[in-house]
Amino acid sequence: QVHLVESGGGLVQAGDSLKLSCVASGLAFSRYAMGWFRQAPGKEREFVAAVTNSGAYYDDSVEGRFTISRDNAESTVYLQMNSLKPEDTAVYYCGASEFVTVQSYEYDYWGQGTQVTVSS
Repeated sequence: QVHLVESGGGLVQAGDSLKLSCVASGLAFSRYAMGWFRQAPGKEREFVAAVTNSGAYYDDSVEGRFTISRDNAESTVYLQMNSLKPEDTAVYYCGASEFVTVQSYEYDYWGQGTQVTVSS
């Protein structure tokens, strides 16, 4: 059974940093593209970043502020978030996909999410 467990969310002020982690189990982690998405109240889940073994991809809204990385030995994907803004407030989810994609419906597995709240 596949499990993705996110952690690291919290309440911070604008300009602060947070680092999210997502630990995977029950899947061949190194074979999957891993993505981070977020969902704010009343909005659809949106792409934030994705990482494969050969590259990283970002939404324009986080490019230059967020960094995604992965540790295949630990089956973990990270999202370093710097210069946080109030509009970054959302529940952040990690997902696993057989190929890199920005479309949430193409991800096979999801975690339960971790709340990030940025105050102004």
